[in-house]
Amino acid sequence: MKEQFYGLAGRLEKSLEGGETLLCNLSAERSDFVRFNKALVRQAGSVEQSYLSLRLLRDRRQASATVALARDGDDASVCTRALGRLRDALADLPEDPWLLINEKPQSTNTERHGSVPPAQEVVEQTLRFAQGRDLVGFYAGGTICRGFANSLGQRNWHEVDNFNFDWCLYRQADQAVKTSYAGFGWSPVDFAARMRRASEQVELLSLPLRKIEPGEYRAYLAPRALEDIMYMLTWGGFSARARQTKQSPLLRMQEGRTLAPQVTLSENTGEGVAPAFQAEGFIKPPVVTLISGGRLADALASPRSAKEYQLVTNGAGANEGPESMDLAPGALAESDVLKALGTGLYISNLWYLNFSDRPAGRITGMTRFATFWVENGSIVAPVTPMRFDDSVYRILGESLVDFTRERELLPDTSTYVERQTGSARLPGALLSALRFTL
Repeated sequence: MKEQFYGLAGRLEKSLEGGETLLCNLSAERSDFVRFNKALVRQAGSVEQSYLSLRLLRDRRQASATVALARDGDDASVCTRALGRLRDALADLPEDPWLLINEKPQSTNTERHGSVPPAQEVVEQTLRFAQGRDLVGFYAGGTICRGFANSLGQRNWHEVDNFNFDWCLYRQADQAVKTSYAGFGWSPVDFAARMRRASEQVELLSLPLRKIEPGEYRAYLAPRALEDIMYMLTWGGFSARARQTKQSPLLRMQEGRTLAPQVTLSENTGEGVAPAFQAEGFIKPPVVTLISGGRLADALASPRSAKEYQLVTNGAGANEGPESMDLAPGALAESDVLKALGTGLYISNLWYLNFSDRPAGRITGMTRFATFWVENGSIVAPVTPMRFDDSVYRILGESLVDFTRERELLPDTSTYVERQTGSARLPGALLSALRFTL
């Protein structure tokens, strides 16, 4: 696929006219998909697709188009015709004052091949482990490719094998345990361990429900629950543009407010799923520190923001959000979580999150799936859904006791149009207090 992409880009470059620059971005995948319901396969299939985005520049004007590739002899003629239409459109477009591309070619090649099993093996293991359970889930696995080429001679390739399996073990009504398994190499042992743990939690849902009154409670946020809170911070929290315009939900950190010293967050492209290059051809550093020891650090600056605000771009995408979020671990062993929690809430998942006060970094949301009441280090009852409303400066600041040593890789599970390359590697978080309003 790489050679075909580079060959097509080379042919298109030969058709350019004076003063034109061409940028080509490829997005492709070879993926297996399986949908489960009631522990049976309801839908299974494979997808192989390639999309090429063409971006033509001349005299600070730009026009773009996306072409679905058939990967046959017609691709070159289809793309050449699309390039001609872009050329015609440029004359009617205004100059773009914030246009910035990488004009110093930096070619790279990354190929990370893992042990992703055939879908049939995943199905066989799932049905064996889920026997007697009502399992609902979605598996996606295979190879994701991203490519960049420009008429200045730059060539970049990113190819990674990975998988993600998101599933719920459903008990009744609104009671379910949500679990996931993702990575670059499938381990039947690890998968079985996650399935057993989910099965144990489903059994706990049969205990009498407990309603907790509004107030503050000691709480443990599993990595999935913490991910939802961290995701809210990506809504401009690390964006250079949002900082310049004072629209960041971490505005108070810009003014000197800090989080707990255990909080060190980075954009760890070197160990994530996302490519180390972006649409304008800029190369991303392996690591960009976003929060260091509880203090706000570097921002993610896209080329357009760099141009507008006289900054140096660090290869961020247009939305200036982290694509390979990485939160440093703590000292708490996952096996000691219940003991360390003592009495309080074990929260597996959150949902319906939003800002209740964006400038103050205050977030609200609901508990979901397996949330349990813990007494003296033992789970004693599932808890009815609750709404929390608390500040990030409390959750990751004064209320933070510790993070777990173990972390979980949580990829973006979206498959709308194509599989995504975003991911987060997060620990669990033990809090001395989390504020619930109902």
